[in-house]
Parts: sequence; C-alpha cells; structure tokens
Amino acid sequence: MNKKQIVVGVAIVAIMGYLYSLPVKGLIKAGAARDNAKSAPPQAAAKAASNVTVEMVSEPAKTAIGAALAAKITDLEGQLKNAQGDAEKLAVDKKLAASWDDVNQPAPAAFYYQAVARKDNSFTAWLNSGSRFNDAFKITQDTALTPAFITGAVEGFTNALKLKPQSLDAKTGLGVAYVNGGASPMQGIALLREVVAQDPDNVSANLNLGLFSMKSGQFDKAVQRFKTVIAHNPGFEPYFYLAETYKQLGQKPEAIAAYEKCKEMMPDPVFGQRIDQYIKELKK
Repeated sequence: MNKKQIVVGVAIVAIMGYLYSLPVKGLIKAGAARDNAKSAPPQAAAKAASNVTVEMVSEPAKTAIGAALAAKITDLEGQLKNAQGDAEKLAVDKKLAASWDDVNQPAPAAFYYQAVARKDNSFTAWLNSGSRFNDAFKITQDTALTPAFITGAVEGFTNALKLKPQSLDAKTGLGVAYVNGGASPMQGIALLREVVAQDPDNVSANLNLGLFSMKSGQFDKAVQRFKTVIAHNPGFEPYFYLAETYKQLGQKPEAIAAYEKCKEMMPDPVFGQRIDQYIKELKK
C-alpha cells in the first residue's frame, strides 16, 4: 500500500467517525473544542504513554481486519519472537510495519516503524513512525492510547529533523503532534506556519492549519486554508471540512455545494446517507 492510499484510508476512517460522533447539526462549539483539547500534566501523560504496548493496539486491529488478513501478521509476530540477533529482528520489524500498513492500521504500524527507527536510525523510518502515530491519534476513540501516540509522534519527527533539518514533512508532522498534545500548541502552530511561509501551497500544513482554525472557532481562516488545499489537491477530506466550516459561518449554499462535492468524491452509500441528512438539515 502506498503513502497516498494510507492517507486516504485514515481520512475515511476519521471522517466517518466524525460523522457519527456528532448530531446532524454538526460541529461542537469552539469553547468546547478547546476544553476537549486540554491535556493531562506532562508527567501523567508520560506515564500513560509508557504503559501502552504494541500488543495493546495489535489485538483490536486484528479484530478489525478479520482472521484471514490477521493470520499473516500473527505468523510474523511468531517469527519476531524467535528471531536471533538485531539484524533478524530488524528485518521482521520492517515486514510487520509494512504488513500493518497494507491493511491500513496505523497504530501497530507506528510501533513497528518506531522499533525499526530505534535500530537503524534512518530518516525514513523515523518519519514513517511519526506519521503513523499522528494517523493513529487522528482516528482513535480510546483516550487511554493518545498519550502514547503523541509521545511517539514527537519522538519520530524530532529524530527525523535531526537527520534532515529542512524536511517540511517532518516539520509539519511535529507541528501537528505538538498541537494534538496540547502542552505546546502555539509551538506547533508556529512550525506549521514556518512550513507555509516556505511552501505556501503545502497541502498537509494548510489542511492541518485549517483544522486547528476550525476547532478554535476561526472559521474565516479555516475556509481559506481548505480552499488552498482544494486548489492543489482536491479530495473528499478538504471538501468535507470546508462544508463544515461554511455551515458554522451560516453560509448554507456554499456548505451544501461542498457537501455534494465531498459525497461525489467518496461514493460510499453509508457516508452518502449521512451527508444527505446534513444537506436536508441545511435546507430547512
């Protein structure tokens, strides 16, 4: 599975979760979003992160993908337990990371990329680890896991930047992780703005700045960010968030048009039914 497929898969899961976590009238208000973003004290978060293991995220992931797909992964886990020496363990860790990517399960993939990176200290492994931890944070509903995902993302991107200080992907990922963690959100926003200053059309940085603007109630700014993303990489995800933002601004025709475009780009019947409910509510 290539990087684009993984990103699309995560976006689908994130949006579907979003759709069913809120009433038809949509987004929580800005104040509530800020309250929900508050993090635990750093020491408590670090302790919580250390208690999360790859086994804890692998078992539910196996249930999600089904026994047939999980069989290959279980076999690789057995190979890892019996592996002799760092070189053999590294080879199996790489296979496990790739196998979890193939079934679009970022949480276990993140831990295996982390294991690879800690052994070979390569830029690609650290970047993959950070990216998958951010993806896992984006789609998880289990708040007990989020400290580990944030800690892992920060570790991954920090080490990636040590190897390639000019990497915009690593800088964007670290910015997102800082904001998600809640302890240093402005530092994260500053990193994302640095990326946009260097690359004004950067899709990932603009998308995340748009999301953070939306969550903090800065809807006018969010609209511009999502429009920038759509101009360079149109997809159902930016159209969905653009629609949500227009809805919050009371711009109903624009919201309906964006919802319809989003529905058109992701022709899933369940997704489409929910979007139709949103559009119906806006037409009242």
